[in-house]
Amino acid sequence: MVKRVLALSLIPLLLFYALPVGAVEKEDRRWQDESIYFLMVDRYENGDYNNDFHVNVKDPLSYHGGDFLGIIKKLDYIKDMGFTTIWLTPIFDNEDKGYHGYWIKDFYNTEEHFGTIDEFKKLVKEIHNRNMKVILDFPINHVGPNHSWVSDPAKKDWLSEASHPHDGVDIENDWLNNLPSLNLDNTEVKDYLLDAAKWWITETNIDGYYLDEVTGVPKGFLTDFVKGAKNVKKDFYILGEVRSNDPQMITEYEDTGIDGFLDFPLTESLRPAFVEVDQSLNKLSAKTEELLSVYKNPYLMGSLLDDHKLVRYTRDIISKNQHPGPRWKLALTYLYTVPGIPILYYGSEIALDGGLGPDNHRKMDFRTDKDLIDYITKLAEVRNSYPSLTRGDLKLLAEENGVQAYKRTYEDETTVILINNSSESRNITINADELADNKELRGLLTNDLAKSEDHQYKLFIDREEAEIYVLSPKSGINIPYVIATIVVYGAFIGFIITVWRRSKRKQSQE
Repeated sequence: MVKRVLALSLIPLLLFYALPVGAVEKEDRRWQDESIYFLMVDRYENGDYNNDFHVNVKDPLSYHGGDFLGIIKKLDYIKDMGFTTIWLTPIFDNEDKGYHGYWIKDFYNTEEHFGTIDEFKKLVKEIHNRNMKVILDFPINHVGPNHSWVSDPAKKDWLSEASHPHDGVDIENDWLNNLPSLNLDNTEVKDYLLDAAKWWITETNIDGYYLDEVTGVPKGFLTDFVKGAKNVKKDFYILGEVRSNDPQMITEYEDTGIDGFLDFPLTESLRPAFVEVDQSLNKLSAKTEELLSVYKNPYLMGSLLDDHKLVRYTRDIISKNQHPGPRWKLALTYLYTVPGIPILYYGSEIALDGGLGPDNHRKMDFRTDKDLIDYITKLAEVRNSYPSLTRGDLKLLAEENGVQAYKRTYEDETTVILINNSSESRNITINADELADNKELRGLLTNDLAKSEDHQYKLFIDREEAEIYVLSPKSGINIPYVIATIVVYGAFIGFIITVWRRSKRKQSQE
């Protein structure tokens, strides 16, 4: 009986401490509130060895055994890091050695190495059961090199004379070069792809599509594709790729209805800013400010450090003789706290190394140090708790000697992000006029605390560290909290006494 009472008495205590200090109750969930984990199906986790024919883990150009059931096994691993959406490389039936999913043979079947369509439906259902969403990569501009349409005279006008890629941007990614391009001016081809896209939404209940290299696609087709997909499912998200560092080129495709695009202009500035210590953050903040003014909806852009076509960020870091951990942490802090949807390419949470594909398609290793994983988990926890980090406007507060402070404001909530990209600990002062006087900044990552004094907030940050603060009333006796605590504990103690008396009465009757 005593053990039972003690266990029950811990419940209200746990309830109080489970509430994040200053957290704002989340409103209706929007796509800008998401965080995306991008994985290559074949290189993730093997959950069914029965589909491992022609698998050779020593050959970077062969299948390595990853499949739908393997991803299901690791869903809690992904969710526990705080991700709310999973983006998958193409799952359609591919030609031999099309492990990456882009050598499509049949748009209406799953790749047999990955599993059956029923297993894919199970994957989607398991993702949804965890209150997560799934985005599927749907190639719309090419098929596999030996697709039946290539040799079929009746389908001659289904293909374009130009080979993929159209502009040579992937010249070093051989796995994407010289693929037969689809003729999207052909009504039959257009209808085929639109019907297939709608079918997958209806059949599997996915939540979004990623459209690869839309620069090679007629804008009219993109408009019809987006409209068709959104007619099938409400709040369906479409992420497009305009593989360019020119934001103006990206904006040319915004009127197609595509919700957001991979923000390569941000990536171009973000990677060098944190690749080594003692780098100025001036150019990065200037680029961020420019992009916020250029994009139609910067909050729906996909922010990333690398993907399946880029050299992994870890490779850049180690080429500068830097330790990956601190470099990744600072870069991710920025990624998670500026407007946009953060996208993490699988393996980044363990600082996986790799050059261009297939070297950046290495098999995922789950037996590694968890330090960076823990940091990502904490970042996600904070981002998911404070709407200002997903919906708020952004204003630079201070920038000097590799240290940057900026704030995000949404309704009555203000968060302040402080990043020290230098090799020395730094002090930085923020005028109370930029925030509010007679309040305090409570740290959410390292539990730092800074109260306003003389109309200023004096912050201290260790070298190569970052902190996220929430602006809060000054600490003191919180009368409403004390009253609530007394009421809860009083009611609970009354409940315990009642249970104890009933137990004693029952024992005496026996």
